Amino acid sequence: MKEKLKKIYNFSGTWTGTIVIVLFIIFFVVQAFVIPSGSMQRTLLVGDLLFAKKFSYGIPIPRLPFTNTAIFPDIFNNGHIIEGKRPKRGDIVIFLNPNDNRENFVKRCFAVGGDEVIFMENELYLHHNEGDEYIRENYDESKIISMLGKLWVKNPYMDKYPGINYDPHPRNVLVMDKMLEEKYNEYGIKIGTIGMEDIMINEFELYYNSRNIRFNAFYTKVNDDEFFMIGDNRNNSTDSRFIGAIPYKLIIGKPWFIYFSWDENRSPRWDRVGSFVSNIEKINPKYMD
Repeated sequence: MKEKLKKIYNFSGTWTGTIVIVLFIIFFVVQAFVIPSGSMQRTLLVGDLLFAKKFSYGIPIPRLPFTNTAIFPDIFNNGHIIEGKRPKRGDIVIFLNPNDNRENFVKRCFAVGGDEVIFMENELYLHHNEGDEYIRENYDESKIISMLGKLWVKNPYMDKYPGINYDPHPRNVLVMDKMLEEKYNEYGIKIGTIGMEDIMINEFELYYNSRNIRFNAFYTKVNDDEFFMIGDNRNNSTDSRFIGAIPYKLIIGKPWFIYFSWDENRSPRWDRVGSFVSNIEKINPKYMD
């Protein structure tokens, strides 16, 4: 045994051994990740450089850096060489963009398979697949609303994760208008698909729009083994409201540790360096811009 350990130690000291170890870590353990956009703003910031745990939800198929090209075939048809646990509600998750697998997204898991989601401007409602009794037992009465014959929780997670926000001055048009634009043309004729269906809920007022579509909310039910992902910067995020729920096969891992961070002027944010994401997300955010 000592002889074997000595050989491994000696091998690790060679250039070949070093490369093998580094590739093993990148492919199977951790991977460097840069926050590319402001969709998680106030929790994760543009310019945060972090390590992601690739073993949080099983071991995803290794991909080459930069191109994101898979180096193993997907023999189990689940995007992983070792299947693992699934994302839970509230987790921040890194996953492949379903429309372009060369790109990674990072969002918060809002709902899991069997859950139902309703979106209105500045409001997200969740009906848990466990049913009304579960909602009564786990949420304050002030957060619960009844509609469509069942109970819903309004804006869950906001109390637990203070970085979640609805920017009052979004960079684009209102999210509901943007979703409508991607689904219907100006004459109300369907031209595309998004991740939710427009519906009319009698308990709420009509949503007035220029496309003469009678609705006031968007709705979806999440399929089994899929996950509805929402950016914490909810008015500036392209997420499951647009691209649909994310299947397990596209799940990569979980943000873990910020090893460096700088702002748009390339000035270091020293207070974020060395921070675990699990700690940062529970702190009242300092960066409000």
